[in-house]
Formats: sequence, C-alpha cells, structure tokens
Amino acid sequence: MRRCTLILLVIIFSAGHSTFASGDVSRDRPDVLLIAIDDLNDWVGCLGGHPDAKTPHIDRLAARGTLFTNAHCQSPVCNPSRASMMTSLYPETTGIYFLNPPIASAPVAQDATPLTVRFSQDGYLVRGAGKLYHNRENTQYISEYAGAFGGFGPIPSKKLSPFPGHPLWDWGVYPERDEQMPDHKIASWATAQLGEAPEGPRMLCIGFYRPHVPQYTPQRWFDLHADSALRPQVRDDDLADLSSYAIDLTREEHVAPTHDWVVQEQQWEPLVLSYLASVSFVDAQVGRVLDALDASGRADRTIIVLYSDHGFHLGEKDRWAKRSIWEDGVRVPVVVVAPGTQAGQVCTKPVELIDLYPTLLDLAGLEPDAMHEGQSLVPLLEDADADWPHMARSSFGPGNVAIRSEHFRYIRYNDGSEEFYDHRRDPHEWDNRIADPAYTDAIATHREHLPQSYHAVLGQNSTGHKAYAAAEQNREPAGR
Repeated sequence: MRRCTLILLVIIFSAGHSTFASGDVSRDRPDVLLIAIDDLNDWVGCLGGHPDAKTPHIDRLAARGTLFTNAHCQSPVCNPSRASMMTSLYPETTGIYFLNPPIASAPVAQDATPLTVRFSQDGYLVRGAGKLYHNRENTQYISEYAGAFGGFGPIPSKKLSPFPGHPLWDWGVYPERDEQMPDHKIASWATAQLGEAPEGPRMLCIGFYRPHVPQYTPQRWFDLHADSALRPQVRDDDLADLSSYAIDLTREEHVAPTHDWVVQEQQWEPLVLSYLASVSFVDAQVGRVLDALDASGRADRTIIVLYSDHGFHLGEKDRWAKRSIWEDGVRVPVVVVAPGTQAGQVCTKPVELIDLYPTLLDLAGLEPDAMHEGQSLVPLLEDADADWPHMARSSFGPGNVAIRSEHFRYIRYNDGSEEFYDHRRDPHEWDNRIADPAYTDAIATHREHLPQSYHAVLGQNSTGHKAYAAAEQNREPAGR
C-alpha cells in the first residue's frame, strides 16, 4: 500500500460465458476489468508519496470514485499477496507466506475458489493478460488468458546499471519505443477487448509489469522527470530503535542492492529517476485503457478497482525493494469506482487487499463466500466516513505481523520485539513509541488484532524463506 503493484478492476459487460462457467447471469450485471500494476507504491499524484510523481490517469480515475489512502497488502511479496487477494484468505490461514507454493499446493487455499474462477462459475466471460496471479496460475485460473506479452522484458544483452547481482535488478533507458514494452502491448490488447460489443457480463483482467524491476522505460519517460530525481525523506539514525531481528528480517538473504552499495555507487538518484519514469509510463497505459472504456459507452455501467500488490522502498529505512511490514513495504494504492456510489471520496479507514474479492461479489450482486476473511468495502463506498471497526493486517512469515489502524501501526516480530508508530505525528515511521506510556492503551488494543494461530510455512528455498530462516537463526530473546 505504500508502494509496489497496482491492480485496476473494472466491471464491463460482455458476451458468452467462461469455459469454467456453471450457470447463466443476467445481462444487466456489471462487467469486471482487473488491471494489476506491479510494485507500485504511493508515488502517485493523488497519494502524494513523491512531490514529482506524474500520474494524471490514475489521478483522474481516483476523482471518479473512492481513493483509499490507508490500504494494505497481506504480504510484501508478489505470490502471497496475490494468492491472498484472489482467495480473500490471510497467509496465516493458508501457509502461503513467500514466493512459493502456488494456491493449488496449499491444502487450505486449494479449497477456496479464486476470484476469476468464481466469476466464471457465475456466468462471466473471463479474459486476462499480463501478471495477475503468480506465474503459471494465470493460465490455470483465467479461462481465456492471452499471455504475458513479454513479461519483464525486453532485456538488453548487457546490464545497464553497475549492480552485479540478480539479473532483474537493473535500471536505465531501454528500449527505444513504448510499443516494444510488454505493458504497452497488454494495454493494446485491452483496448481491443473494450472495443468489442458484448452481450453478457465479462471480467477483463489486465496485469501490468512496471514499475517492477528491471526499471526500464524509453527515454521520453526519463525526460519527463529530468529535474525530479529527489530522494525520499530519510533519517540517518532510523534503525537505532529497531531490534536486531527486524533488521535481519529485512536484510539477510535479500537480492536487492544494499543501501550501502547504492550510496557508495551513487545510484540513489538514478534508481529514483528510473522508478518515477516507470510509474509514469505505466500510468499512461492505464490512461489508454480508461480512454477505451470511455469510448465503449459503458463507463457508467462499469465498476473499477485499482490496486497494487505491495509497497516498495527506495532508501527508506536504509533498504530497497519490498519484503518489509513497515508502511513502505505494505501500503498500497486502491481506487474503487462503482455505479451509484460517491465520486471524489477520500477514505482514510484501514482496508486490505483481501477486501476486494468480497467487495466485487457485493457490487455484482453475487452471493458472498463464507470462507472469505475480507470485508466488503461497499459501506465505505457509500460513505467514506462510515463506522469501520476493522484493522489491516500484514505479515512476512509466521510471527512477524503488522496491524494498521487509522492512525497507528503496531508490529510484533517472532522474537517478541515490537514497534509502534503514530502516523499523526510520524508518517515516516521514524520514532518507535513502543515504550512510551502515553500509548499503552492503544498498543494493547492493536495487540488484540494479532492472529490467534499461524499456519506452518509451506514451500521452500525462495528468497523469503531464506530471509525468514536467517532472522530466526540469528534471533535473541526480546529484551536482551
């Protein structure tokens, strides 16, 4: 939420029915267009995460509906975040904490009906392109999947940056034209779909890859930010009030460049510039899709949800990429537009990606699923200030959990160490107030929202598995 994948769900009408379908649906049901933007943080104009973010199309979408400024993913990693959103189940329930296993290999999750399958079963034609689920699950759960259109490519023959590590960790000007970018091709596919004249309900799913690394975009997007390569606000002693476990969990066995390397190699500004350029590029692709939707004549009968799969650090807390349960790692942009609901709303209530599935069922007039752990956001779409007793929960491995309310973030790690931040005074989470007696009651309230149990970790050998294992191996009891 803050930062990393944005998914736009738009409900659109279409003919036919999915090969997964089990029944007919009234033609007057809304369509669904699902657009995912990978690794998008709050560096979006309407969220104000960076003063020079240029996202006019996401901004105009937010003006049409409700912008959720306090939305959070359930895990700061692609696979568990997407699995959680598509099943409306927490990682603590399924055991999917890291980059594997897939949904079908988790006994609890495989009993759930993924979002796109559910809409197929209820008579929707479901089509998709790009990154929505993780890897091969797109073909498994999207009845008509058009492909990745090149995924994270195109890739130059030699790295553009001086970073010697993971091949995806690269940044710079590449390729020459927008038309060579997979996201441009995905947007072109989507605009063609929106140009069709459907007879029945359709869910159209779009998954954009940028600004996920490699952060490549053509020169014109870098030129747009030529004078904008500003570092985020940081504090030199930001880690001084954190436990060694918290630091190990977010440093050990990670593939992103270390903060020391970024500073030593003078790559902070180039990385910020490439991220801003990538965000503006993908925003333009969102704009092309919205233009096609408006031209279709069905915009006023379309539900739109835009979100990211997790956040992204660009030097905050001396780290890069995702895989943290601080605000920068788990806060995501979410926009919901639905016929008959308020336009131009800004909602500060804590919401979660697992809320999107039950929200779509509610908006589409479909029966709720008793297995879901998320909540329908319809009350907040009707009134952004409505009573909302829920808090948002994020985790990175069992025992490492963040609880977010409207004004506070509470974190408990598996070694027993804790953090507490007051966002009214400390939006950057610089001051850990866990020992401040002024917050004793608030901390106790947040502790009550911790999971009662944790499913064992499933899968093995991914970066997340290794980072979690390293933190566990190094840990000392809290208070020592």
